[in-house]
Amino acid sequence: MNRYLRQNAVPGYGGDVQAKLAAAHVVVIGAGGLAAPVLPYLAGAGIGHVTIVDPDHVELSNLHRQVHFREEDIGQPKAKAAARHLLALNSGIRISPVVARLDPSNAGAFIGGASLILDCADSFAASYTLSDACHSLARPLISASVIGTEGYAGGFCGGSPSLRAVFPDLPDTWGTCAESGVLGPVVGMIGALQAQMALAALAGAAPSPLGQLVTLDARTYRYGGFRFDGAPEPDTAFRFIAPGTLQDRDWIIDLRRPDEGPLAAPRARRAGVQELTDMTPPDGARAVLACRSGLRAWQAASRLAAHWHGEIALVALGDTTHTGGDPE
Repeated sequence: MNRYLRQNAVPGYGGDVQAKLAAAHVVVIGAGGLAAPVLPYLAGAGIGHVTIVDPDHVELSNLHRQVHFREEDIGQPKAKAAARHLLALNSGIRISPVVARLDPSNAGAFIGGASLILDCADSFAASYTLSDACHSLARPLISASVIGTEGYAGGFCGGSPSLRAVFPDLPDTWGTCAESGVLGPVVGMIGALQAQMALAALAGAAPSPLGQLVTLDARTYRYGGFRFDGAPEPDTAFRFIAPGTLQDRDWIIDLRRPDEGPLAAPRARRAGVQELTDMTPPDGARAVLACRSGLRAWQAASRLAAHWHGEIALVALGDTTHTGGDPE
């Protein structure tokens, strides 16, 4: 117990809580920037089993914020490289690296046996997919996002409202890491907050991090936030589906440019977000809107839903042009 002596000295984090942490299974989706502080702090705290899910490989452009990797890790799967470093930090825990992409078809399998899920993918498609699955299975979810110098972390599901209850709609303009940039220390600050919220949730601390959103504006050095315990779940919502679950009745629109990848399906057609304002699917069809991250699909769905009231599903196809990197 000498390893956890300082941690156990904190009120509410004594030996009984340490036993809870040792028995916990935490699933971390994404091994990038947010995971840089999350993973070492979980391992350092003595979480008994950590599963890391990430499909990507370490790239040079990752290293300014994904500081749990080293130059020697470039080209290696992020999940496996992270697992190797964590075991060097704490050999007394179990680490399970999974080189795979999260999607709605496998989300339930990843989180079904978990004590808590950490959303470190910094992809809004992954965040909504995880929230839907965690809400259905009553699993606690600590989710976070960072763009530029701003970010948030929040505790959702597990008996508290879902991410959709707090963010039922996306803004008309939504920045991404690739477009707006991101600073490494800001990602680290939000990731460290995620780790603390995860430990507090597993410890049963009061007040609970579930039902709490914390925001950060690192440009003005201000934290904010609010509780959302009573937030209602939205009546309707655009749902993500896995690319492999397309149906014959689907009317499929691929919103990507031709240079971004082949069509989502042979019968799909390409169109821009703006064109959905004037397009109407055939009777009885399900409209499936696909793009790289799901962002354009959500924007197009909003335009389509304004004049068509049929079923709409979204597909985030991921990056089909290279193996690593930043979200759309």
